[in-house]
Amino acid sequence: MSSKKQAPPERLSPRQEALLKASKEIAVKFIETGRLSVAAFEEAFPKIYKTISDTVKKGKK
Repeated sequence: MSSKKQAPPERLSPRQEALLKASKEIAVKFIETGRLSVAAFEEAFPKIYKTISDTVKKGKK
């Protein structure tokens, strides 16, 4: 047996966690209202996340 220890997974910063949660909530609402299909989720989620992230960054300036 190998005695190598795996590195613990990286933890998200509170900011990253909040961005992910907000992005998820928006994506879920879009799916519920029919504006986004479940099949398109993989393509749409990174765009939603980036838009929210960019908006937050603009607000910090």
